[in-house]
Amino acid sequence: MSPPPNYRPIRAPAINLPHNSQAIILSPVPHAEKVPVVTPPYQFQRPVKRIHSPDDIRRFQESASFKNFLGFVVSLSESIDGHKIADPCHVSPTVATIVSILETLLRWIDEIPPVPMSSRYGNISFRSWHDRLAEKGESLVHEFLPDEFKESTIEIVPYLFDSFGNASRIDYGTGHETNFAAWLYCLAKMGIIKEEDYHAVVARVFVKYLELMRKLQMVYCLEPAGSHGVWGLDDYHFLPFIFGSSQLVDHKYMKPKFIHNDDILDNFSSEYMYLSCIGFVKKVKKGLFAEHSPLLDDISGVSNWKKVNSGLLKMYKVDVLQKVPIMQHFLFGSLIKWYDSSFVLSRFKHSNLWLYNVVCGLGFVSRD
Repeated sequence: MSPPPNYRPIRAPAINLPHNSQAIILSPVPHAEKVPVVTPPYQFQRPVKRIHSPDDIRRFQESASFKNFLGFVVSLSESIDGHKIADPCHVSPTVATIVSILETLLRWIDEIPPVPMSSRYGNISFRSWHDRLAEKGESLVHEFLPDEFKESTIEIVPYLFDSFGNASRIDYGTGHETNFAAWLYCLAKMGIIKEEDYHAVVARVFVKYLELMRKLQMVYCLEPAGSHGVWGLDDYHFLPFIFGSSQLVDHKYMKPKFIHNDDILDNFSSEYMYLSCIGFVKKVKKGLFAEHSPLLDDISGVSNWKKVNSGLLKMYKVDVLQKVPIMQHFLFGSLIKWYDSSFVLSRFKHSNLWLYNVVCGLGFVSRD
């Protein structure tokens, strides 16, 4: 194997975004949080969209739902820290069944071939694949749900349906990927996925999900939804870069700059998600890497994977979870709660009654 070149990115190594780099830099690094498990009586409900404006984003950002969901993503990232994809891990019956469901969805692609089309994006056969998901998805989920959670399908299935792209627009992006993470989070909130499953959730479930999405993207020519163009990590995904960078933290030999060594990509992409993602980008995009993927090129100049991982977590928080065009499609129910102004005010009242009375007296809010 040839040694990696002494590579220096064209730009100074940084998260070189044109519009929100300051927000990312100033944002604190998210921390892992334990997922609170729901207890009876359960109040499952059909989840609905709640985010329509920057004010709604701010309200979501300040909520326990936001912090706990982001903390769950960090926990998943930490669970794969220093591990190859193929490393042994605990695979529960639930995790094994979810992997089997994703393999079923993969087989459907072979059974529903794309129709000949002249357009670059949007093969209409994807709608047939999605129709089958809508028809059979709930029964697939029932395969691993305990009896006490059978009625939860009204709430958790919509997250799963929105995890694979939009059937009418025939597109896919980080919002759909976030819905898949939200589906897994809902399973964790019900105690169906446990902390000891997290390693396998990333190394088995998410890796299989990524395989499925790559095939859907290539076979049905899904259009990137809300792509940042050259300023995005990838036209479709974000989370595998987070999980993949965590895999490489404290790696004895592999450095961020090694992504420019094709020998390393060829030999190690099957074990490290980050390298696999870089390989995919190089496969589907033509021209100089620094020109079609300047952000990834910049990140390759960062000194170590720990900094890469923490920077990507901050970027996911700011560039995905705090963006109205992405999060306007996010769903809220009893598992991922939406805290409206009356709930926030109620908590404020009980935590600081004197100041609450002052605010009411000034006329900014009305009393209960």
